Amino acid sequence: MIPLEPILPVIDVVGMVAFAVSGALAAARKRMDIVGMIMLAAVTGLGGGTLRDVLLGRLPLFWLRAPELLAITSIVAVLVFFGAPRFAMKTRLLLWADALGMALYAVLGAEIALLAGADAWAACLMGVVTATFGGIARDVICNEVPLILHREIYALAALAGAGLFILLRLHGVWREPAFLSGMALAFAIRALAIQRGWSLPAYRGRD
Repeated sequence: MIPLEPILPVIDVVGMVAFAVSGALAAARKRMDIVGMIMLAAVTGLGGGTLRDVLLGRLPLFWLRAPELLAITSIVAVLVFFGAPRFAMKTRLLLWADALGMALYAVLGAEIALLAGADAWAACLMGVVTATFGGIARDVICNEVPLILHREIYALAALAGAGLFILLRLHGVWREPAFLSGMALAFAIRALAIQRGWSLPAYRGRD
């Protein structure tokens, strides 16, 4: 089995950059200045892991231990500020990068929670939080209904991936195959939703 350690940081940065770009583009749509764009990119890219660490009591926060992560989201925001139209044209590519990042963060968040001593259900929840909270915070700051609450199959994919990883680990499956299986399931669900336009049914009753 190929070890995960050499490639995890690369996938992690890809996912974080995708989230940061989505935050910066949201700031561009709201006509924010460059400071607002930098802040929103950081919130989107780092928000999920930040809430996870706070809930688990893992201090100092991960991006305080690795300040280069904040530098990366800031650089992304500056690049988007001067080239937002070009980034907007790559929406499809960003969707796939975002899906990859979501799948990684869902499983990684669950693993971090397990290592911190969380129960299985709490670890599964931390996986979903890590994968989704940045986007929720982005939409709330932009005064919009969070996307995952009304249209996209996103949190469900993260939940499935985190849940499978935890289930396999609790049954003694080695880390690498369990990690890759969880990631694959989360990414596959999200990929099918993107390709086929799947969405969860919305409430259509009377007010």
